Amino acid sequence: MPALPRSCLPPLAGLLLIGGLGLAPGVPSGRADPVPALITLECRLADGPWQTCQMQVDQIGVHWFLLVAGERIEFRHNGRGSVTMLRPSGSWQPVSSRWEADTSLCWDGVCTRGDIPLD
Repeated sequence: MPALPRSCLPPLAGLLLIGGLGLAPGVPSGRADPVPALITLECRLADGPWQTCQMQVDQIGVHWFLLVAGERIEFRHNGRGSVTMLRPSGSWQPVSSRWEADTSLCWDGVCTRGDIPLD
């Protein structure tokens, strides 16, 4: 199923995104793919430059991560609207999900853009 245009989504759609994130064709939402697909996107860390990155989902709607410049940034969603992020040099931190004017999806300084799958 194709991704919805970001312009159709409300500002807090990042929270909705996580609940129905599906990355592999033929794998229904709510079921993890045994070998998760990597999706190539663009990412930016803080105010740095946009660079090629990859998104992988461990468990749809619950646990996913971005691979950016050799760094693995993990995300978890608790199913009640809260998202936490783990960077290699830190501990789990709560983050806010939001769409930016340039159509990128950001979690407290970690942004991604491209054909982000929504289901």
